[in-house]
Amino acid sequence: MKTIDFTIVSGGVTAAAGFVAQGCKAGIKASGNLDLGIIYSEKECTAAGAFTTNRIRAACVTANEKLLPSEKIHAVLCNAGNANACTGARGDQDVVTSRESVGSALSVPADSVLVASTGIIGEFLPVEKIQNAVPALVSSLSREGSDVFAKSIMTTDTVQKEYAIEVALSGGKVKIGGCCKGAGMIHPNMATMLGFVTTDASIDSHDLNRLHKRAVDMTFNNLTIDGDTSTNDMVLILANGASGVTVSGESDLDIFKAALFEMYNVLCAKIAEDGEGATKRVEVNVYNGKDFADCKKAAKAIANSNLVKCAMFGNDPNWGRILCACGYSGAEFAPDAIEVTLCGVPVYMNGGPAKFSAPELSAKLDNPVVKVDIDLGHKTEIHAVAHTCDFSYDYVKINAEYHT
Repeated sequence: MKTIDFTIVSGGVTAAAGFVAQGCKAGIKASGNLDLGIIYSEKECTAAGAFTTNRIRAACVTANEKLLPSEKIHAVLCNAGNANACTGARGDQDVVTSRESVGSALSVPADSVLVASTGIIGEFLPVEKIQNAVPALVSSLSREGSDVFAKSIMTTDTVQKEYAIEVALSGGKVKIGGCCKGAGMIHPNMATMLGFVTTDASIDSHDLNRLHKRAVDMTFNNLTIDGDTSTNDMVLILANGASGVTVSGESDLDIFKAALFEMYNVLCAKIAEDGEGATKRVEVNVYNGKDFADCKKAAKAIANSNLVKCAMFGNDPNWGRILCACGYSGAEFAPDAIEVTLCGVPVYMNGGPAKFSAPELSAKLDNPVVKVDIDLGHKTEIHAVAHTCDFSYDYVKINAEYHT
């Protein structure tokens, strides 16, 4: 991946010019917390999406996928507390009704509104509450609304997750901002995991769709909390061109692709850090695979291993579990060529264990961020990263009581 210079900026989904957002309490959640949000651009947006591969899909996933990629999107509506999944024909109609409500309030076509949902599966969406809340929500849209929007889409998340950067292209600087939610049922393959990204760059729908899906494949598709792929996973990106800067030429496309990777990778890290019951974030880097697919296979297998995740929770430098996951991943490597490093400490190399102090390494594992590095030995300089978290007692408690 191309290395780029960028500046971190504030603003989340409203960092990019021309975007406003807001969130509110529509009464969807029994808790009375924020549960409905809108992102809006007056200028039409080029838009693309990546969606769950689960064959059981929420109505909003199917509806959005039919619209994207597009060059005529204005808004995204997202509700929390209800997934609108496994709700049949009524669920499909509720998506249409929600779109029409937002379209009417914004004076834009209903099919220029994308819809996302997150929450409990198998319950009908209280669409009348959305209809009642939308007019006031639209009237309060603001450039300062990114924070409350990010909070409005949360379910078991403990913190809102936002990030924004500014990057220079050949024609000038553009901003890319985003937010996401997710803490459990996280194993996207494109938990509920939702991501929303905005940019004021101008880019055609074909290029945006291609670069978006590539960046998702390198980041969100390497993210795992518990191995469960949700019915509602989606990552949407909207580009309104408000900066007046066009992504043009191979150099600009390479920079923009790298900027999307930076954005998505950081959002993934924020989800892993906030994994249900997590005490630490675990970053798995795999280098020198035969190709990217092999690096990705190994990284995902290690990140998704419950035995590895439990060892991380116990601060146990049990490199055998890591090596085992790598071995069944399907990645090609010679057992005597692979190297395993934990927190910067080599633990396996030259076909056997390396000498290290287990107590000292255990202390290093007792940190908020733990890095696992694997060298597959092919000397290709190819790299993949996967994000996960440890597996604690609290994860079981949270999910045992989720519905009740």
